[in-house]
This record gives sequence, structure tokens and C-alpha cells, in this order.
Amino acid sequence: MGPEACFVVSLKNPDAVAAIVAALRHLYGDEVARLMLVEGMSLANLIDAMFSAPLTHREAIRAITDGLDDFVISPDLGRMWHLRYIYADEPGSLHVVDMEIATPSGTLVSKDVWLRLSS
Repeated sequence: MGPEACFVVSLKNPDAVAAIVAALRHLYGDEVARLMLVEGMSLANLIDAMFSAPLTHREAIRAITDGLDDFVISPDLGRMWHLRYIYADEPGSLHVVDMEIATPSGTLVSKDVWLRLSS
């Protein structure tokens, strides 16, 4: 094997992760995107990157939601947690603007949730 090592990662939602990786690369470039995936990023950073990507808003939210299963989430949420969507202020709006995670011990806002791609 040459100087570049090959790693095989089994993903639960490869299409969602591919959309996340593409959005991070689009906004930050290859090196920073790689660092964010390996070292971690906040859920808020991921949401911002996805909303900046050339995706529809609905596609961005779906990729985040589907892709969470492939990330290690910190702090440890335990077995019971629920992803909540924060909608725009317009009455009857279904336009998601943020997310938070509800647990039995409290609610974590997106900037307090840390994500790192599972290895």
C-alpha cells in the first residue's frame, strides 16, 4: 500500500453523508471540510453549511436528518432523544431555520451539539 491509506467506512445513509460532505466542501474547501468531519463541528455549523449549499431547503434538512445516524454526537445523548425543528416566525410556516435536541435531562441547542463522522 502506498503513502495514502485507504479506509473503508460503512455508512447507514451514504447519500445523506455525500450531500453533507459536498456542502462542507462547497462552503469551506476540501481541507477544512475534512477537518470538520474528522475533528467535529457543531450542528449549527452543519446547518449553516447545508443552507449555503446548492440544495433546496427541503433537501438540506432531509440530508441533515438522515445523516445524523452516521455521526458521533457529543455530548452523549443516551438512548432517548428527539430532534426538534425550529420553524420561521411566519404563522403556519414549515420553513425550518434551526434544530435542537431534546433529551430527558434537557434541551440542547444546535450550537451545543457536536458532530463527528463515525469511523
